[in-house]
Amino acid sequence: MAACAVLRAALGSVSTLGGSRALTAFSAARGGSPRELRVFSAGSPYGALQHRRLLSSRNRPEGKVLETVGVFETPKQHGKYETGQLFLHGVFGYRGIVLFPWQARLYDRDITPTFSDSNNPESPGAHDSKEVKGKTHTYYQVLIDTRDCPHISQRSQTEAVTFLASHDDSRALYAIPGLDYVSHEDILPYYSAEQVPIQHELFERFLVFNSSKVPPFSAKDTLKAWQEKNHPWLELSDVHRETTENIRVTVIPFYMGMRVAQKSHVYWWRYCIRLENMGSEVVQLRERHWRIFSLSGTLETVRGRGVVGREPVLSKEQPAFQYSSHVSLQAPSGHMWGTFSFERTDGSQFDIRIPPFSLESNKDEKSPPAGYTF
Repeated sequence: MAACAVLRAALGSVSTLGGSRALTAFSAARGGSPRELRVFSAGSPYGALQHRRLLSSRNRPEGKVLETVGVFETPKQHGKYETGQLFLHGVFGYRGIVLFPWQARLYDRDITPTFSDSNNPESPGAHDSKEVKGKTHTYYQVLIDTRDCPHISQRSQTEAVTFLASHDDSRALYAIPGLDYVSHEDILPYYSAEQVPIQHELFERFLVFNSSKVPPFSAKDTLKAWQEKNHPWLELSDVHRETTENIRVTVIPFYMGMRVAQKSHVYWWRYCIRLENMGSEVVQLRERHWRIFSLSGTLETVRGRGVVGREPVLSKEQPAFQYSSHVSLQAPSGHMWGTFSFERTDGSQFDIRIPPFSLESNKDEKSPPAGYTF
């Protein structure tokens, strides 16, 4: 968990957040002004909300005290957050700042549940037994405060946006660390009077303090140019979600571009997966089973232990895990689906479905990703 782990359940008196996952609430700090947001600089996280004061911290190490970060604001139930909005991530707890929004299509298979084949995730037609209509949902491109990155234990790594390198190596990738995509309901907004409240190497390249507006940060021309040039490679368009046995899987695919390797075209995608334990049982991810279909007619099966070298435990205290990976096809489109195998504390195992999602390459190939080019 990050340095600013937050008690989402405790926020009920301020606002109702859809799909909130809670840590254990308790009464902590004394003193300080109402709604004050504070953090420690080291240790393991806990948080509290008392008299509408939002606190975010860790087990207090010897000689450490709470430091004021800012003032908590009521989360928005309607409308969007603007460029420059400071926030805590409602699940992973890190501090961040909004760069710009994305309007995505959310395909939520939990809205219209089907009962056929519900006990056999890999049965024929299990992933095609119902039509799922997408609804518009707001996500945000954000910068993560680098001070919190070492403490985000429930992610495979500090989140980064990866790009295909511009040279001939078809498998070469480069990453811009500390970039993330955050759903609207995971934004816990706060205000700070600091002119540089977030530590990230791109903060002062992208944003400038502007005391005449709220929030008090404006986009520089470099941010606008970077967003426009990299739009095809940054764009978040489709989000897929499904819950099995109280484990919710959310998948977001991103097209990365095409490269030529050994006289054939190779198309690349990045996909981000979040696993959330919506129940009370402690479970551990043990295996993954992927089916990858290519428009060229090939169907590949991938099995393995865990994900990205991890077998995360999902509990009420740490209910979520998120990671990113990549896939390439020798065709401009395809599909992926599959299952994750989880184990309960009594040793019994169960499979959860990974919602099927499309791999599409309908982007403009004329301009390669710009990365750090401004």
